Amino acid sequence: MTLSLHHEFPASSRLVVHVGGRLDAMTFGEFDEALLELLPRLAEGGTVVVDLAALEYVSSAGLRSFARIRKSMRARNGHTLLLNPQAQVRKVFDIVKAVPVSEVFASTQELDAYLDRMQRQITEGDDDA
Repeated sequence: MTLSLHHEFPASSRLVVHVGGRLDAMTFGEFDEALLELLPRLAEGGTVVVDLAALEYVSSAGLRSFARIRKSMRARNGHTLLLNPQAQVRKVFDIVKAVPVSEVFASTQELDAYLDRMQRQITEGDDDA
């Protein structure tokens, strides 16, 4: 299976990327190229949400791609969140500790609860959120 990518900008500060298929040595270049074009369109301090629901396989090349996104977003005071990983993909993250568990979410509801909590912390004066 090949890589499939779809994206949407629900707001100028939020990019949602839907990734499907395999993210491996054969497909990571396509993924990186697409994100290289999309990330600059985000507002400073924005958030990239990578929806992994349709991602069936990730290799170390794919993990490096996620790390590059995170590094790029941190440099722009932004955030990277991973959503809906299938069990085998989440297991890879758990094994290599490539992505902090607090940034991987089991469902859209869990992500929304996290975002709500983070926003509430900011509006209540806790800027360390």
